[in-house]
This record gives sequence, structure tokens and C-alpha cells, in this order.
Amino acid sequence: MYGLNIEKIHLDDEREKNEVAEFLKRFELRYDDDIDYTLVARQNGKILATASKAKNIIKAFAVDDELRGEGISTSLVTSITDKMFEQGVYHSFIFTKPKNITIFSSLNYKLIYETSKSALLENGLYNINSSLDKIIKENDIDTSKTRGALVMNCNPFTKGHQFLVEKAASECDEVLVFVVEEDKSLFPFKHRFELVKEGTKHLSNVKVVKGGEYIISQATFPSYFLRQEDDKLRVYTEMDAGIFGKYFCPKFNIKRRYVGEEPYCAVTNAYNNTLVEELKKFGVEVCVVKRKTYDESAISASRVRELIKEDKMKEVKELVPETTWEFLNTETGREIAENIKKSNSPH
Repeated sequence: MYGLNIEKIHLDDEREKNEVAEFLKRFELRYDDDIDYTLVARQNGKILATASKAKNIIKAFAVDDELRGEGISTSLVTSITDKMFEQGVYHSFIFTKPKNITIFSSLNYKLIYETSKSALLENGLYNINSSLDKIIKENDIDTSKTRGALVMNCNPFTKGHQFLVEKAASECDEVLVFVVEEDKSLFPFKHRFELVKEGTKHLSNVKVVKGGEYIISQATFPSYFLRQEDDKLRVYTEMDAGIFGKYFCPKFNIKRRYVGEEPYCAVTNAYNNTLVEELKKFGVEVCVVKRKTYDESAISASRVRELIKEDKMKEVKELVPETTWEFLNTETGREIAENIKKSNSPH
């Protein structure tokens, strides 16, 4: 189509961003806050197509029906992929609607998982299967043994988390704890990972491993980090749970997934409910465990962060294992505590 120009949107210009957001509404899409690069195709000043990225995730992709078959999809995605290459990113995801799968498949993107309303595809130097094989090799995991699994953020690791892992360890021959690797939490991943390892080292049948890009990550489940309760939440939870069931469970021989009962957080509660439904399709049992309590209230990481914010460290000590308490009293731990006091982040 003649007279079509592809141009970059200036992210510091609210008017330009709002124009893209209005265009996306026609396709029941929204312009997310984490977007760091946007391209639009205009004709006579009017937006007829757009695509954006957030780090290595292509999203907010939409093309006006009158442009279908004009090659604009290829131009937009190729341009965004080139931008990623400039930034040293050689593996990318696309989160899109199922009707767009054929478009991206023609651009060498491989489908990871599809639900009724969404699809996740990837392209690059590795893929989900090679990534999981790497976890198996690096952690010397015997996949002939059946096991239970937990996925935890542990922001920070509490006595509640410890109780849940101990419960799984008492009921399964082997247990894998996947620690959410996405660094969106007040306690950085490297510290969360060490706290989980230290807090479970008394359990000989438990292995703590990095969650990677395919478990509760910005690609599979951004609502977990945004703490949004909206119509997208169901879409993301189905995607995350489905990927776990289709890939993680057969690869690691997981027969049970353990989660803590969630009395406080609507996002986590919705995730648990969807997990039960989705994993049943893959023959995996979800064990919802009643939370450990202190002073008649369920122990939670969010409560620990609240107490840190209020400088009630005596109460914090009652809710965390000795290993977490020792960390909180290090220089790094005190720095994180100060950051929590200044932060308004829910996570």
C-alpha cells in the first residue's frame, strides 16, 4: 500500500502514546506501562498498524483489516527484532491473539502455548525445551524419579514458605522448588534464591532451582508483578499454568504441585484456582495447603514487608526462619529494609 510510513513513537510524548492506546482499543488490546519501544505505520497521518516491545517481549501488535496481506506485519516485527539485536537481545517472545499465530510462524517464531484468547511464541538462540534440559543438567536432576514441585517468589522467605516446602518434602520422594527469577521484587532474585536454599538445606530430598523465563515471568504472567485484578488475569494464569503442565511436568516428572492457601491476595488466589483446573488436564494433582499461622493470622511475605516498612523488626523475627533473620541483619539486608520503607511497590 502506497503512502505508508513506519515511524517510532516518542514514549515521553503522552499525546502520541494515547493515540496508540486508542488505536489498540479497537482490537481489545491495551498499551502497557512496561513498553519501552513502539512503532506505528501511518497513512496520511492515521495509524493503521502498530507493534511494541517490553525488553524481549513483542506485544500490543495490531493491524487494520485493510492492511492485511500487505506485508506490514513482517516490516513491523522485523524492525522491532532488529532493535532488540541492537540492544544485544537474541531471544524474544511474542504475546498475541491466536489469530496472529500464522503471521508470526511465518517469521520463524515457534508456538509455545495457546489458550482460547492468547498465544505465546518464541524465537532465538534457545527454546523452552533446551532451557529446561539445561536446568536438569546444571542441577543433576534424575528425571526417572517422580516428584512434587513448588513455584515460589519468597519476597522474602518466611516460616510460611518453609512450612509448605517441609509439607511437600514429607509427602514426596523428591521435591523441586522453582524460585521466580524475574527481578521485579523488593528482595532481588540472587538474595531470594539464597534465602530459599539456606532455609531448606535441612531437607535432603529438596532441590532449589532457578525458575527461568518460563515460570511466572514478564512473558508468561505480567499481572503477577503488576498486581492487577482485571480480565487479563485469567488469560495470563491459564498461559502460565498451561506451560507448566505441558512442559515442566513431563520434563521433570512432576506429579504434584504444592501451593499455599491464599486468604489475602486476590491475584495469587485466582492463580491457585486456575492452576487446579489447568493441571488436572495434564494429570497433575494440585495440593492446596492450609497456611501456617502466627497469632491467628496466616504468615505471608507481604505481611513481613509491611512490618519492615513499619520498623517492627521484633515481629518480623517471629515470622521468618533464623536464616532469613540473619540476612536481614547484614548490611545488604538493612539496605533492602531501607528500600522497603521508601517504596510503595506491592511486590
